[in-house]
Amino acid sequence: MSAIRSQAADPAADPAVVAAPARPAAGLPRTDLLLLAVSIAGISLSAPLISATAAPVLAIACWRNIMSVGVLGPYALLRHRDELRGIGRRALLLAVAAGVLLAAHFALWMPSLRMTSVASATALVTTTPLWTILIMRLTGTRPPRLVWIGMCAAFTGVLVLTGVDLSLSSRALLGDALALGAGLAAAGYMLLGAEVRRTVSTTAYTLVCYTTTALVLLAACLVGGVRMGGWSAGVWGQILLLMLTAQLLGHSLSNRVVRTLGPSVTSTAILLETPGAALIAALWLGQLPPVAAYPAVGVILLGLALVVRGGRS
Repeated sequence: MSAIRSQAADPAADPAVVAAPARPAAGLPRTDLLLLAVSIAGISLSAPLISATAAPVLAIACWRNIMSVGVLGPYALLRHRDELRGIGRRALLLAVAAGVLLAAHFALWMPSLRMTSVASATALVTTTPLWTILIMRLTGTRPPRLVWIGMCAAFTGVLVLTGVDLSLSSRALLGDALALGAGLAAAGYMLLGAEVRRTVSTTAYTLVCYTTTALVLLAACLVGGVRMGGWSAGVWGQILLLMLTAQLLGHSLSNRVVRTLGPSVTSTAILLETPGAALIAALWLGQLPPVAAYPAVGVILLGLALVVRGGRS
């Protein structure tokens, strides 16, 4: 894989990151570094905001995507109308499939945040690059040795972390499993999106993908009888803030700077979401993971950094 991006915990990011060409890290533009810092801060707010919002997690995910389509849609229809009309059948089907996987990612990851700690859920969902490498290996791609070393290190951290959570409760362990599943779904989303982005612009692809995600989550909410409204203004404000910070500010800015900073720098920086989210959760929610979880999270991040670095080859 030429470039591996960790989605964190929140992979509503555009797979253009995967397909973007690498740039040298020397002489990095200060403006783009600042934008990358803002992006990480926005993404790091995602998990604590979801944990703090007093609404069903599926409803939060659904409204987040509906709002994103509402913001993106008018611009896409105005500037990319001809492209949207001319999208080929294969690209359209792949974009829809990516949207379904993104919906699965949200449906798995967001409940995990209420079953285990923010730090654990965020660290486990950022295993997306590991699943991406494994999927590509199954399809014939041979990753470099450094990638394998990083994968082994990261999965060792995963085993340690899940062992720590098992000692706490079976509910925390189930939350870990959901977060890992969310990382796997995000990997499929990224790979499909990267294929679509070969022939379709970021804006057109994102509109199709996010619209599909919103419709799938809406259907799931309706079938499951999930409450979709009737909350306080504060809850709606939190959902709006989640959409603005994590989805538009966070992921949009990371997609903006990847063309100048390169996917390796961007992917590695996004790993900072885990300690960032843990710090915000500790200060805002008073949520402190057990001491034994910190070394495990550190090993996972080290492994992911090796995977990203090795992915440059």
